[in-house]
Amino acid sequence: MDSEKRGRGGRRGRHGHRGGQDRDVRLSKSLSFVLRHGAAQMGLDMSSDGFLFVEDLLSHPQFGSFSLEDVERVVATNDKQRFKLCTHPEDGRLQIRANQGHTVQVAELELRAIGPDDPDCPREAVHGSYLQHWPAIRAQGLRRMKRMHIHLAPGLPGDGGVISGMRRNCDLVVYIDLHKALTDGIPFYWSENRVVLTPGDSDGTLAPKYFTRALQLKPLRCELPLE
Repeated sequence: MDSEKRGRGGRRGRHGHRGGQDRDVRLSKSLSFVLRHGAAQMGLDMSSDGFLFVEDLLSHPQFGSFSLEDVERVVATNDKQRFKLCTHPEDGRLQIRANQGHTVQVAELELRAIGPDDPDCPREAVHGSYLQHWPAIRAQGLRRMKRMHIHLAPGLPGDGGVISGMRRNCDLVVYIDLHKALTDGIPFYWSENRVVLTPGDSDGTLAPKYFTRALQLKPLRCELPLE
């Protein structure tokens, strides 16, 4: 009887079943929310550099049905490598952080500045969005909104080495002239999982003058006019 219960919904029976995959997706989404946006409103104490202690996270009611094993598996298998686990340098306790996507101010994210002469500086970077937003993007540029950075990828999903930077269901991509923006003093960074991040200009914007092209991806791929 106990084994039947565990197989239907308990932790021991979830591997290899759709229910286990659904649990991992739910955990990944919950981690994204708390680590990027909602730690304070959930009463969790996030450090200035964006880390939460895993033991504190798992003691919260929202994460009560998950284990350390669940967290470690989701971090290790996340296809976009959204999270980082490490031990605290002073007391050795395990802590977790989102690699990017924060709307709360986080200091000391492990970002590497991109220079125009760097050998790995892409000529263009790509921002994924949705066709419904194209009129506003074309007119006003890309805005970081409530996030710390605008997210870009070094290519389209599925291109070699591109694992993150946009949602796979995006039906619009906008290409950015990285060298032109860098020359104008707009900073860009590599995140730990190879997402290109920029705070934009002083208004948090990447202006349309940095667009090189825009593509509609679905239902048919075609180039969109920039003006």
